[in-house]
Amino acid sequence: MTEVIDGEAVAADVRSGVADCVATLADAGVKPGLATVLMSDDPASETYVSMKQRDCEEVGIESVHVEIDANAPAAELYKTIDDLNQREDVHGILVQLPVPDHVDKRGVLRRIDPEKDVDGFHPENVGRLVAGNARYKPCTPHGVQKLLDAYDVETEGADAVVVGRSDIVGKPMANLLIQKAPTGNATTTVCHSRTEDLDAKLADADIVVAAAGIPEFVDGSTLKSGATVIDVGINRVDADTEKGYELVGDVDYDSASEVAGAITPVPGGVGPMTRAMLLYNTVKAAARRHDVDIDLP
Repeated sequence: MTEVIDGEAVAADVRSGVADCVATLADAGVKPGLATVLMSDDPASETYVSMKQRDCEEVGIESVHVEIDANAPAAELYKTIDDLNQREDVHGILVQLPVPDHVDKRGVLRRIDPEKDVDGFHPENVGRLVAGNARYKPCTPHGVQKLLDAYDVETEGADAVVVGRSDIVGKPMANLLIQKAPTGNATTTVCHSRTEDLDAKLADADIVVAAAGIPEFVDGSTLKSGATVIDVGINRVDADTEKGYELVGDVDYDSASEVAGAITPVPGGVGPMTRAMLLYNTVKAAARRHDVDIDLP
């Protein structure tokens, strides 16, 4: 029987541990604060930010939210980031991506104080991750690590394939899988749009992390029997439902679940972990800032 990896349950455990850390910080007179910045009219982005605000409230993190008109000059966003960098009550800053086309995304990421970069996207934090000395691990790859650990998936010596090479998921995920660390030590291949014979790569993989952003791109017929399949994708496709669409991953779940040893569903797999690890990084940032010892889950 294929084991369904319950991201909701693992995320709940992480949030519980984070709440305990918030209590420890409170005893030291510290209240962790996360600032979210939205410069978009995209409904999905607005929903994501609202969910993150609710998550903060649940564990006792102070939530600060700033909305900027999508047509405002980039300088307004930069000034907002500069102000948040200086605020003592803000320990983490998250600028919801994507930003408008007239704003340089890389410039935005560089503007955030690396100590407050709880997404882990600042070049300094990327470098620390690659060097094996991460300040903050990017939330989605870190969440995948937590799922693998929670379900006792053996990564050491395993053949892993990461489908996708984005800065947010693919590249950091591959870096984490190859490092000399628990839930590391895997032999890792990164596949992308120029990869030849992807099916052959997938057929040899003990672990597949699908993060291509293409609905149901990975089919069960290409997978090794018993493989662990982590589906990072979340895509809206037209469907005969009340909303007119349904959410699917980058993996064809029905066919893959016939072959895989373990698999994450969409929704309910990686998504909850991404949000939980944002809280994790925010609390870690507050503890670092005030030199308080906490026991993160």
